[in-house]
Amino acid sequence: MTVTMATMRTILLSCLLFTCGKVLGLSGNFWHITDIHWDPTYKHTENPELVCASSGKRPAPSAGKFGDYLCDAPWDLINSTVYAMKYILPDPDFIVWTGDDTAHVPNEDLGEEAVLSIISNLTHIIKLVFPNTKVYSALGNHDYHPKNQLPPAQNNIYEQTAQLWQGWLEPESQTTFRTGGYYTENLLNRPGYRVVVLNTNLYYDQNKATEEVDDPAGQFNWADHVLTEAANNKEKVYIIGHVPPGFFEKKRSKPWFRPNFNKRYLELIQKHHSLIIGQFFGHHHTDSFRMFYSSEGSPISTMFLTPGVTPWKTTLPGVIDGANNPGIRVFEYDTQTLLVKDMVTYYLNLTHANMAQARWEKEYRFTESFRVPDASPASMHQAVERMASDRCYLQKYYEFNSVNYDLTECNSDCRVDHVCAAREVDFERYEHCLEKERASSTGVAMLPVLSVVISLVWASC
Repeated sequence: MTVTMATMRTILLSCLLFTCGKVLGLSGNFWHITDIHWDPTYKHTENPELVCASSGKRPAPSAGKFGDYLCDAPWDLINSTVYAMKYILPDPDFIVWTGDDTAHVPNEDLGEEAVLSIISNLTHIIKLVFPNTKVYSALGNHDYHPKNQLPPAQNNIYEQTAQLWQGWLEPESQTTFRTGGYYTENLLNRPGYRVVVLNTNLYYDQNKATEEVDDPAGQFNWADHVLTEAANNKEKVYIIGHVPPGFFEKKRSKPWFRPNFNKRYLELIQKHHSLIIGQFFGHHHTDSFRMFYSSEGSPISTMFLTPGVTPWKTTLPGVIDGANNPGIRVFEYDTQTLLVKDMVTYYLNLTHANMAQARWEKEYRFTESFRVPDASPASMHQAVERMASDRCYLQKYYEFNSVNYDLTECNSDCRVDHVCAAREVDFERYEHCLEKERASSTGVAMLPVLSVVISLVWASC
C-alpha cells in the first residue's frame, strides 16, 4: 500500500494520541469493521457489464483497481483496508467484526462451500495482519446459504465458522455459537466487563426460517439471563450484532426486524440499559446511530452503526444513489467504565484511489464535528436534536452518512427520514415522529425568501 507524507503524519498523530491514552490508563481503543462483501469475480475487462457479478449487469465503466460504486469489494480493496487498519492503529485492544462477507449475488452463484471459503479467506487476512489481537465477530445475513435464512438450530455453517474462529472463541462460546450463532465472554478476560455477540439475523424480516418462531434459538431468553447475571455481578456490557432494529434512514418506513422481534429487542435494552454501555452493529453500509429511551423519554443507550467496506450501490427500491466510500472506525473508550468517549472514522475516496493511489484518511472525529464531550447516550441525544434543528449539523451528518460519497443537499424529506430513523427504534413512535417532523417541515420549502436565507446559511456551514 502506498502511503503519502500527509497520510503518514495523520497516522503518526493518531498513534501518538492512542498510545498516550493507554499510557495514562484512561482510554482504550478498538477497531470496528463491517460489511466487507468480498466479490471474487471482480476483474478489469473492456466490457463494463462483466466487471463484477455483484453489479447485477449494471455497467461499471469507471471500475478501477480498488473497486467501483456498483460492485462489492475486490481483494485489492480488502487488502488495503486491513493494512490501513494496521498502519493507523497497529495495536488495538480488540477488533469488532460484524459480518456480511459475501457478495450481493443470487444464491445459485454462491453455495455453502463458497460462503465458507469467503469467511475463511477474510478470517485469514485479519489473523495474518493482527495475529495477537482478540476479535469479537458476528455473523451477517449474507454469511449463510441461502442468504438471509440463518436457522435457529445447529447447522454446518455455524459449525465450520466456529472452527475458523476457534482462536478467538472461548470453549463455552463455541458451544452456543454452534447451536445459535451467538455467544458471550468477559471482555479481554477481564472480570466486570462483558461482550454479548448476538445473531440478530434470526430476527430479520427476510428470514423465513424464523417466521413462525417466538424466540429463535432461545436467544432472547438466553440474552435476558446473561444480562441479569451480568447485573448481579456488577458487569458493564457491550452488545455486538449485524442486523439492527428500527428503520433504514435511506428508505422511509423500511424496517429490518419483524415487529414482534423489534419490540422484544427494545424491551431487552430498556430492562438492562444500566449495564449496556454500547451497542455496535453494521448492515446499513452507512454511518449512522440509533437512540434508545426510557419510558420517561431519557436517553439510555446508543447503537452505533459503522459504515461498510464495500462501496456497493444498493438496489433496494426507493433508495436513490445509495453507494458509499469504504469506511472503517476506531472507537475510543474508558477502560474503567466502557463509556464510548469518541469515535474516529477513516475512509478511502474510491474515485481518487482508482485514479491515483489508495489514501486512507481521517474523515472525522465525532466530538469535534458535533461539538459534544463524548459519545454517551446524552451526547448522542444532543447530536440528533442538533440534526433536527440545525441544517448545518444535518448536512454534516448526511455527508458522513455515505462516507463523503453523496454531497447533495439533504432536503426536508431527507431531514425527516434521517432524524426519525436515528431517534426512534420503536415502530409506533417512529411513525409518530414522521408525522411530527413532516408537520414542522411543512411550508419551509414553499417560502422563496426563506429558501434564499437557508442557502446563505448553508454556504457558511
